[in-house]
Amino acid sequence: MKEEEVTIVPEEGLHARPAAEFVKAAKEYSSDIKVVKNGTEANAKSSLNLMSLGAKKGDKLVIRAEGDDQESAVDRLAALITEAT
Repeated sequence: MKEEEVTIVPEEGLHARPAAEFVKAAKEYSSDIKVVKNGTEANAKSSLNLMSLGAKKGDKLVIRAEGDDQESAVDRLAALITEAT
């Protein structure tokens, strides 16, 4: 399992458009991917699940992946959250 803690950089946090981009990227990987905020875990491949975290700019998240492509999945998804759009 690979996990990485990241801080959200985009102004809009992890809401509609950024969440949709995140989910689209997550679905390209076969690994089981979760996003955790304050102990609450969400499926990274579900927009509704992801938005239920209410993640805003400056919040810290943990991206956790387990599977054959876990390394690249976490690296790519972390980059999506930590780069301003």
